[in-house]
Amino acid sequence: MARYKPIIMVDHYRGKICSHSDTYFQKRGDTLCTGRICNPRDLSKKPYSPEEIATHQKFSSVIAAIKALPPELLTAYETAFASQKPKRYATLRGFIFAQEYAKLGA
Repeated sequence: MARYKPIIMVDHYRGKICSHSDTYFQKRGDTLCTGRICNPRDLSKKPYSPEEIATHQKFSSVIAAIKALPPELLTAYETAFASQKPKRYATLRGFIFAQEYAKLGA
């Protein structure tokens, strides 16, 4: 994600904001959010736990499954995304990720 500093007012703030580091901006749906990373994790002092490693691997396998989807299934996901009411997911990628993540968990 690119970092930028707009000169317009920010609509919403999210997360802990301090003056230690650069502010990052992120758009979630229709909301522009900002934040700062105060205390980044030092992996030499606190390495990833087995649960975190399992979560990373699950995320990676879902991304790989999304990249390997056939065009027919992508078209089916597009129609399902367009017909969702109420609109739960803002992006098609988020919708597909949720569906594939649910498949992996089942």
